[in-house]
Amino acid sequence: MAIGLVFLNLSSNNVYGQVPECWTHLENLVILDLSYNALSGKIPTTIGSVFRIETLKLRSNIFVGQLPVSLKNCTSLVVIDVGDKKLSGPIPEWLGVSLKNLVILMLSSNHFNGSLPSQLCHLIGIQNLDFSMNISGSIPPCLKNLTTLAQKGNSSLTSEHSYPTPSYLSRYNYPYVDDATFMWKGGMQTIRSILWLVKRIDLSSNKLTGEIPSEISHLVGLVSLNLSRNQLTSQITKEIGNLQSLDSLDLSRNHIDGRIPTSHARIDRLGFLDLSYNNLSGKIPVGTQLQGFDPSFYAGNLQLCGPPLKNMCADEVEKGPSEQTDFINQKDKDELITLGFYISMGLGFAAGFWGVCGTLIFSRSWSFVEAAIEGCLITKDQRIILVIPYFLYHNFIPHDVAADVYIPHHKTEAPRALLGMLAAFALLI
Repeated sequence: MAIGLVFLNLSSNNVYGQVPECWTHLENLVILDLSYNALSGKIPTTIGSVFRIETLKLRSNIFVGQLPVSLKNCTSLVVIDVGDKKLSGPIPEWLGVSLKNLVILMLSSNHFNGSLPSQLCHLIGIQNLDFSMNISGSIPPCLKNLTTLAQKGNSSLTSEHSYPTPSYLSRYNYPYVDDATFMWKGGMQTIRSILWLVKRIDLSSNKLTGEIPSEISHLVGLVSLNLSRNQLTSQITKEIGNLQSLDSLDLSRNHIDGRIPTSHARIDRLGFLDLSYNNLSGKIPVGTQLQGFDPSFYAGNLQLCGPPLKNMCADEVEKGPSEQTDFINQKDKDELITLGFYISMGLGFAAGFWGVCGTLIFSRSWSFVEAAIEGCLITKDQRIILVIPYFLYHNFIPHDVAADVYIPHHKTEAPRALLGMLAAFALLI
């Protein structure tokens, strides 16, 4: 019997026909993957009887109609992927009310109509939200309440699911690994092992109007944001720089105007950026990465200027190479100031030292000299006698210095030795 069935994966098997209403007794089923087949008709309502189900994947079939309301009973659902089908009707409000454990919700490429229900903002655990190619209306500001997307860091969830097998089949006991196929950095990708690390919102290729709400800047955990191919207007929110976890940002083919916010330059992890075919103007902010993207990702913004575009900004045309020249001149000035400082310091020290000591050296009064400097310098036959410690003489003083050296051997002569050291250093400068 199939009552104990926990895992059922029939994906990519060219299965066709309608799915029978036979799910009432599969109460232990946790994973159901029927994706990439040719199944048709409506999604059976009895799937709502599988209360323990966590992963439901029906992608790329030919199902029609609406999502069965009975699914709201499956409160353990973590993954719903029903993309690439012909489902229709409004996006159900109960998705955000009853299925509070959802982490991945993918309804892309269907025939849903209407706007995003505000109830979806109750999905505090959602990490992967994909409604591309479906809807109209505006982007609800309440998206800021998607708590997991508003937090930096990785999820503690895992994409692997283990399931029990008989002992004689233990060698074939491989865990089921969740995957998802979606638009990533400009192309369709299937993500598996790092699926739970990806935090993304994809509302691309819809009929969304209005502005990008500034509240979206609260979602600091976002890794990918795709709002391309809509009819969005107004300007990019100035707080876009708060989304510093972004690896992929696509705002292309809208009607966004104004300047690219300077805060955009703070997003230093971007691996993909597309702002093409909007009405952006002004200078592209200077950042660690914005100048490194291909110019085609800024194309179609006729008033946009600055690197990497060949279109120079007005201030750059006026200044030309002068900024670089000014920088070089300032550098030369700094070097001159530094060199002059050291030269003047050396000359000042020498003048001060010999101004004092020279007077003493040529004084006729030996007692005056001795009393004044306690034997630091004494005159004897017009030669300078340095009082210096023994260790300094052998280790630091060159032997060709034109002076007699007096080496003290008694502790009472230490003061003279100390002062003599200062005089010795003055001679060596």
